[in-house]
Amino acid sequence: MKKLSIVIPTYFNEPNIKPLYEAIEKDVIKKLNKMSYEIVFVDDGSKDNTVKEIQKLQSKHDNIRLAKLSRNFGSHAAILAGLSITTGDVATFISADLQDPPEIIMQMLEKWQNGADSVIAVREDREESFIQKFFSNTYYRIMRKIALKNMPLGGFDCFMIDRKVINTIVRMNEKNTSLMGLILWSGYKIEEIRYVRKARELGKSRWTFGKKVKYFTDSMVSFSFFPLKAITIIGILFSLVSAIWMIAILISWLVGKIPVQGFTTLILVILFSSGLILFSLGMIGEYLWRILDATRERPTFIIDQIIEPKGRSKK
Repeated sequence: MKKLSIVIPTYFNEPNIKPLYEAIEKDVIKKLNKMSYEIVFVDDGSKDNTVKEIQKLQSKHDNIRLAKLSRNFGSHAAILAGLSITTGDVATFISADLQDPPEIIMQMLEKWQNGADSVIAVREDREESFIQKFFSNTYYRIMRKIALKNMPLGGFDCFMIDRKVINTIVRMNEKNTSLMGLILWSGYKIEEIRYVRKARELGKSRWTFGKKVKYFTDSMVSFSFFPLKAITIIGILFSLVSAIWMIAILISWLVGKIPVQGFTTLILVILFSSGLILFSLGMIGEYLWRILDATRERPTFIIDQIIEPKGRSKK
């Protein structure tokens, strides 16, 4: 009998746990035919009663596992932690905030049963503000243009991957990266389904602006050398313009046409060039930091405790 693993990272999701399980039970568990399942919750350092809510479910159901991370490592690290302890032939990830409807799991499962190694749930639309849609779509367009050519324009968060894909991604053990990018990069056979991402109804999103900026930077640096290439091209162009300007000034000096004026121009050039240099150093620093972080060989996540059904636990 094949087995499905459902990985759900949680972080301050106390009000969502019960309705989320009820939705999964209604739209997934009751529709599974000749297939077993497990639900793997991964608590990413929540400080509310998220863990207690999950343990309440565990006391009533035998197929729920809980992994508690030692601190907050980020959603992608939490997903990776969940994947690392799954026992299913196929695993899927779904967010705990109910913005991604659980019924898409059955759609992805059908694609997997028909031979797909990876199935991604592409957002056809999203019930969010125009500004959120604009920045999200811009990110995915940039990723598609300069990093991952197979990135869908609508982007995706939810996915389902075969055991061989799970093993490959867990074995990579990459830090400061995009898990969705790794799925696309791995090259396994990918199928798509489409859905509309719902607006959040319960709880408060912890996906802050700072985390979004870091995710964007991680994605760019992990899957593209375009930033370094852009710095090189800008440096060459700046050097050419400077050389032309230098020649023009030299000629003007030789023919006696150099006025005393030019202080403002000189200051603007110095400020612009200094800013460009600092930006370039910062971009190089992003790459160097990630190299340093990788050489340290610190774990991407630390599982403090795994609580199995009926209260059985292990450190």
